[in-house]
Amino acid sequence: MFEIHMGIPEMDKFWSELTEKNHNSTATKDEIKLYKKLGKTFALIATNPKYPSLETHEIAALTKRYGMKVWQSYVENNTPAAGRVFWVYGPNQNDITIVGVEPHPNDSKTNAYSKITLSSMGDSVDNQ
Repeated sequence: MFEIHMGIPEMDKFWSELTEKNHNSTATKDEIKLYKKLGKTFALIATNPKYPSLETHEIAALTKRYGMKVWQSYVENNTPAAGRVFWVYGPNQNDITIVGVEPHPNDSKTNAYSKITLSSMGDSVDNQ
């Protein structure tokens, strides 16, 4: 099992606000749907980051840009602009830090991942 952390400040803020809206019943239908999908995805990543339906794979362009291995896992598939979670191992052993949630970029375009900006992972992140 891995412990899931949120990148700072963007992912931590995003997840905290989404969680709060769901807990105090102020979330929209779309926010409720996203919260459930992300919760399921985070649970699968924590249990087994290589779980088949996650289709987890390294994103070389982001790995090169950020200087550490950046992984992408599916939140959903076969939908327009299907959601993707970007994550890294660390900051400690058995930790995974979620550093981004984005719609799937158009892979056929050169530099498809150039518009994706990731949250900070903290001081040290393992490069597994």
